[in-house]
Amino acid sequence: MGKVAFVFPGQASQYPGMGKELAEKYPAARAVFEEADQALGFSISKMCFEGTEEELKLTANTQPAILTVSVAAYRVVAEKGLAPDFVAGHSLGEYSALVAVGALNFADAVRLVRKRGQYMQEAVPAGQGGMAAIMGISPAVVQDACKRAAAGEICTPANLNSPEQTVISGHASAVKRAVEIASQLGAKRSMMLAVSAPFHSALMMPAQEKLEKDLRATSFADLQVPLVTNVDADTIRKGDEARQALVRQVTMPVRWEESMRLLLDEGVNTFLEVGPGKVLTGLMRQIERSVASLNVEDEKSLQATVEKIAGAKTDSA
Repeated sequence: MGKVAFVFPGQASQYPGMGKELAEKYPAARAVFEEADQALGFSISKMCFEGTEEELKLTANTQPAILTVSVAAYRVVAEKGLAPDFVAGHSLGEYSALVAVGALNFADAVRLVRKRGQYMQEAVPAGQGGMAAIMGISPAVVQDACKRAAAGEICTPANLNSPEQTVISGHASAVKRAVEIASQLGAKRSMMLAVSAPFHSALMMPAQEKLEKDLRATSFADLQVPLVTNVDADTIRKGDEARQALVRQVTMPVRWEESMRLLLDEGVNTFLEVGPGKVLTGLMRQIERSVASLNVEDEKSLQATVEKIAGAKTDSA
């Protein structure tokens, strides 16, 4: 069997009821939710299990909610004896990955991402920023569309997700213009995203400056397993490097496709998405179809993954 990478989802993977089944069945998962509630001073577990889509869509809620579900799923996976050779996380997911590899204490992480969400929300007045997903043209063509659309405003690629999908971010009016230009340049599909702020663009600088202070005041340990960062699409092992990457990540694009290609070059042939949804599993199909893409978000996906990985180990023994 080749190497295994655990990948952790970011915003837009949330859904009402996420994590409930794992918390009911596994004490390790339940303990994570209890720790999160205590660290935040309100019940994020109740929001995950019973909250509405509207509540979960607010960035300041989404970020701690996804982190908590992801870490709960990770703890259950670890109990089953599954361990990664590498980790990566999509934007917010980088925090989940750092908790998994022992670089960041979970209670610290959940407080940090709650603040990260609040800072991002406050950085740009509602309605002024926007994001859009552009499908079916290369990242270079998307970059060109952004440049043409900017007209003195900010409009840049934010998530370089796969050969087929680039998410752009910036002033709402410029992003809308870029969507129209991208369609003229042959995009198969383009759509404005229902997000509350223009993430991973220069408009997030006020959030980055505030978050940097909090990150500097938080202790980071060295990583037990290498992590591929969003900002550089390169592996790191040091706690200080992890902290720096999280600071720069707020305004810089998520280089997801490059990160996944680096892992493929490192011999990873099994990717396990740990946390809610299957967004990263879908992106991996667009990047490289020949590898195994698994996920763990509930009891059914957990059992299927454990069986598949045990089977793969037996086959290669």
